[in-house]
Amino acid sequence: MRDLNTYTGGCHCGLVRFRASGDLSDVSVCNCSMCQKKGFWHWIIPPSQFELVSGADALTVYSFNTGVAQHRFCKLCGIHSFYTPRSHPDKVDVNARCLDGVDLEALAQSLRRFDGQNWEQAMSDRNWKRE
Repeated sequence: MRDLNTYTGGCHCGLVRFRASGDLSDVSVCNCSMCQKKGFWHWIIPPSQFELVSGADALTVYSFNTGVAQHRFCKLCGIHSFYTPRSHPDKVDVNARCLDGVDLEALAQSLRRFDGQNWEQAMSDRNWKRE
C-alpha cells in the first residue's frame, strides 16, 4: 500500500479551501478542449480522502454534454480547484496545480497522459480505470 500524504489547497482568492490525501504519482493531464483551456492536472481520489474546508457557498457548477461531470469553480476568482469527473463520478478530481507547496516542475516530469480528444477510446484502455 502506498503512503497517503495530506495536502491543502484552494482557489486563487482563498475563499475555497480543501484538504486532500493520497499519492501524487497518479496525477494525469488530458488534452480535451476543457482541460486544455483550464490547465487542469487531474488527481482522482476517493471522497473519503477529500475534505472541503471552506467555501462551499463560493462554488458554482458548469456542466455540459452528458451532464455527468460537475465542473466546480470559485464564482469570485474563477479557479477550478476540484470537480466530479465523468470518468469516475464516485470520486473527486483535484487540480494538482491548486495544491499548496507542491513542486509542480518535479510533478510535471511524471504526469500521465490521457487522450481526452478521443475520450471513449481512451477510457476503454484499462490503464485509465482506477478502481
